[in-house]
Amino acid sequence: MENLSGAIAPKSRLKVSAKVKTFVLDTNVLLHDPHSIYKFEENNLAIPVEVLEELDSIKSEQNTERGRNARRVHRILQELLPDSRSMHEGVELPNGGTLSIIINPYLTDVSRTSPAMTRLRAILPDLSKKDNRIIASALFVQEQYTPPVILVTKDVNVQLKARALGLESEDYLNDKVPETPEEMGYRDIPVTVYELQRFCSEGEFDIGKDSAEGLYLNEYVLLRSDEGKTMPARYHGEGVVRRLHIPEFVKAPGGIAIRARNLEQQFFMDALLDDSISLITCFGKAGTGKTLISTACALHQTQDDPSRYDGVSISRPVIALGKDIGFLPGSLDEKMKPWLQPYFDALEVLIPSKAPKEPQFAAKKVSKKKHKKHHESALSAPPQPTVSHSGPSSAPPMKPYERLIRSGLVEVEALCFIRGRSIARRFFILDEAQQLTPHEVKTVITRISEGSKIVLIGDPAQIDNPYVDSRSNGLVYCHNRMKGHALSAHVKLSKGERSKLAELAADLL
Repeated sequence: MENLSGAIAPKSRLKVSAKVKTFVLDTNVLLHDPHSIYKFEENNLAIPVEVLEELDSIKSEQNTERGRNARRVHRILQELLPDSRSMHEGVELPNGGTLSIIINPYLTDVSRTSPAMTRLRAILPDLSKKDNRIIASALFVQEQYTPPVILVTKDVNVQLKARALGLESEDYLNDKVPETPEEMGYRDIPVTVYELQRFCSEGEFDIGKDSAEGLYLNEYVLLRSDEGKTMPARYHGEGVVRRLHIPEFVKAPGGIAIRARNLEQQFFMDALLDDSISLITCFGKAGTGKTLISTACALHQTQDDPSRYDGVSISRPVIALGKDIGFLPGSLDEKMKPWLQPYFDALEVLIPSKAPKEPQFAAKKVSKKKHKKHHESALSAPPQPTVSHSGPSSAPPMKPYERLIRSGLVEVEALCFIRGRSIARRFFILDEAQQLTPHEVKTVITRISEGSKIVLIGDPAQIDNPYVDSRSNGLVYCHNRMKGHALSAHVKLSKGERSKLAELAADLL
């Protein structure tokens, strides 16, 4: 093996075996998961020096996840590679693999060439691009070693270019959930009509180990008899299912009553109102009621039992759909208002400005005669001087839900400032959680203190974040890792209730 000024050294510790692979990491993999270095088992790991250069340009980003991850990668590499010799020869990792920094000599000495580099320069002539240089380094490693060399990158275009050059390339799959077929949000459990009657009277029933096989703790099921009678239930382990405990309706302070419109919404309300569940993940397409029901149940509990929660916290990731319009002016609340407008819409529905008056506060009826007399006296009265409203008093009247925000009962959270916080006795709603990475979701959930509940809602089919997909986003990852634990529950909403048009568009477009 040749030693070409910083290339792979003669005493390289990289393993050569039919069972060992060599993985070349792209920058975006390290930014996505700084600890990915330890997750390639007993294989060789190679990092092109161009990756270090890209990390150097990103590490100065303040208050961004990319900047923090870049700095974290630098600290890990500094610890693993303390001197020049270890960097060139490579080091053994705790998991049994090896790590080396790769410098491609063909990029510094254009007089030297190889078949692979000749093909690269013919297909990708612009070697000033970092992506092309990283591919070139992976090709150099492929020439030096017989084991399979795989370029790992989250950039689909880089994967395609590498494959065009005969280099195997794949996505970073460590944090992706297993690919499973589409399934309903609940399971049907067959029972006899007598067993169903017993369940209704006693509130719980043992369905047996055969029927409970494959069920996880707090999973929602539907008991169905041969006669077509049904009853919703929640699995509590050891083959036992129990009846749901939900009120006839939930109501925000000073608002209107909200009832579940379908079976899945009943499941969702049961989880939201259960004090024993601290984490809820909810999948649902647009219009299924994720936002409205979670907000209604949160406000209902602050009113029904003020000692349970001190208030409701609402947040969502700031990721735009389509072209960004730039920075938003104003205070933090003013900047977050466009992003949280769906929740203001939900609060407007729950607590309308013109809520129907209760019977005891209804205005007394006025007879036609009195009304006519009052109208005539008003016409005969002298005109009153007009009062100018150009001053501060001309401000529009405060909406009912705005009082909740000003009182602190409803709080708007910015995710970028949540690190280091400890959120106690709050009902925390995180909308559009499918836009977050698994690490970001972990950061949010680890802020939740004793006495708080967090609800992650979103649609895994609607993702605008270029760094995650339907199997690697934080919402799906969190559900996959947390299901089966007593503190967590999962609900899938599939039936749209917003309007027939919204339901049709969600299914067909």
